[in-house]
Amino acid sequence: QVQLGESGGGLVQAGGSLRLSCVASGSIFSINVMGWYRQAPGKQRELVASITSGGTTKYADSVKGRFTISRDNAKNTVYLQMNSLKPEDTADYYCNAHYWDSRDSWGQGTKVTVSS
Repeated sequence: QVQLGESGGGLVQAGGSLRLSCVASGSIFSINVMGWYRQAPGKQRELVASITSGGTTKYADSVKGRFTISRDNAKNTVYLQMNSLKPEDTADYYCNAHYWDSRDSWGQGTKVTVSS
């Protein structure tokens, strides 16, 4: 019932920053956890960061200290601030909403390319 729309991807040089946004619409009260996943060329989709309804955050080891996930409940939006970007961060990034009944919704993806 929830639709997710991502934005903010683009091309940056190594060491640069990007801020991804994901706007949720629909039955947003059913969401328990929101997260950002990414899928790099030739790789499986992996969880980058997540934030629970209680505000607990988790990060992949590869992005700890560089990425920050946050929420703006008034705007029904989750953000991923990405700093000190590396070429290995290049991937398609997907917003995910996980519901209390264990169902999921996915955004369409936004591409991040980091050049050396």
